[in-house]
Amino acid sequence: MKRILLTGVDGQLGQELQRTLAPLGEVKGVGRQTLDLTSSDRICQTIAEIKPDLIVNAAAYTAVDKSETESELAHLINGVAPTMMAAEQARNGGALIHVSTDYVFDGSKNTPYTEEDAPNPLGVYGKSKLAGEEGIQKTSQDLQSVMGEFRYVILRTAWVYGTYGKTNFVKTMLRLGADREEIRVVADQVGTPTWAYDIANAIAILGQQLISEPATVPSGIYNFTNSGVASWYDFAIAIFEEAQQLGMTLKVQRVVPITTSEYPTPATRPAYSVLAGQKTAAALGSHSSHWRQGLRKMLTELYSN
Repeated sequence: MKRILLTGVDGQLGQELQRTLAPLGEVKGVGRQTLDLTSSDRICQTIAEIKPDLIVNAAAYTAVDKSETESELAHLINGVAPTMMAAEQARNGGALIHVSTDYVFDGSKNTPYTEEDAPNPLGVYGKSKLAGEEGIQKTSQDLQSVMGEFRYVILRTAWVYGTYGKTNFVKTMLRLGADREEIRVVADQVGTPTWAYDIANAIAILGQQLISEPATVPSGIYNFTNSGVASWYDFAIAIFEEAQQLGMTLKVQRVVPITTSEYPTPATRPAYSVLAGQKTAAALGSHSSHWRQGLRKMLTELYSN
């Protein structure tokens, strides 16, 4: 039976991954209580003990605004930890899937970002995630002559929400929509809302291929989101429409579009962060579903619970 080490097991993506990775083998899930990602020694020790065939690193420092004042912690978790995982897993002879983000881009394009586009993160969070990507790639290059090819996938995704976890944009909108008649939402940031389950399912397929058919998934960067494009305002409108169709009681009457400048935050967000998914679709054998379909399924699951 294959052994899989899953980090970030308690997060909204990690909890979905527990379900989708289970058919692949024995999943050992670790969270912040059991694996301190600021400790390189603990990372190496854990990998050496488990000897996983596959590591799925779904753990991250994701407090985008807070990272502006906690840059060292963000860099340790998002930059140093994945690099250490790659080095130790290369020695172990296994594969790695590392989850990254659209925030490695500055949002200056108006067409979807491909895996070949040059990153240019705007804030500490994006810079720390880019450091993790670069650390994995450099580790692979440095060790190739000594240990052979290191199999890895860096999976960039965006605007993640899910049934699990304490908070995300969907849950925040539902909470506000139950309490307020009017909600103001940013309308000039554009991306693709992506359901955590769909990401977890894609990771499971890529993980199976990395373990059993590595030639079908060349190591490198892959983009995965649901399909379609939306602003945060569009997303909020859709959340309330779908929720009401499911019978949820909401107080909200008006959703007002505002600009980013009207809702200042410590960290600057990319104005456009749509990711092109053709490369990943070819690896998976199918295109991802539309973001609204994912939203409907998530809300149905949430409402049924």
